[in-house]
Amino acid sequence: MAHVRYNAGNAAMLLIDHQVGTAGWMHSGSRADMKRNTLALAKAAAATGMPVVVTSSQEDHADVQGPLFPELAQILPDAFAARIKRGGTVDSMADPDFAAAVRATGRKKLIMAGLLTEVCVLYPALSAVEDGYEVQVIADASGSGTKAGDDFAIARMNHAGVHVASTIQILSEMVDDWSTGPGPEILGVLGEIYGALAEGEAE
Repeated sequence: MAHVRYNAGNAAMLLIDHQVGTAGWMHSGSRADMKRNTLALAKAAAATGMPVVVTSSQEDHADVQGPLFPELAQILPDAFAARIKRGGTVDSMADPDFAAAVRATGRKKLIMAGLLTEVCVLYPALSAVEDGYEVQVIADASGSGTKAGDDFAIARMNHAGVHVASTIQILSEMVDDWSTGPGPEILGVLGEIYGALAEGEAE
């Protein structure tokens, strides 16, 4: 079966629980890289006009999960303002407001990233596949408490039919031509990622 690329015309982006407190629980990789990749996804969605659904869990509990990354409000002001504030539902697809917002996008392909992979990404990804959605989880814009926890969650999602990709892979998939439309802007976002990686190697 031919692969149909995920793009702004057929996919929606779900950003789940990218909160400052929850980020502190992530130890499976670089938190700086995870945040940079999350913001890159948001910038690409804004550039292409892709529908975005943002959600948080108990964001009023400043001493635990806390607020979402403040940069998301600048990059995606409408999606941020309309974010679904969950009271603590682990599987965001089980939250009626979140599920309704996803359905309202009219898209059956979902690009999903969040914190933590082993909890707040795993379960909605599994539920979405069961509900008939096609799902790509962006692993490096997500993260878990441990590397093992990340690996186990990714393996379980793969087994259930969820596709796992990197930020650079999905940004490239969203663009038909680097020279037209949103291509130049997203190419600039890609350059920021590669530039940061090069700086990391030099240190």
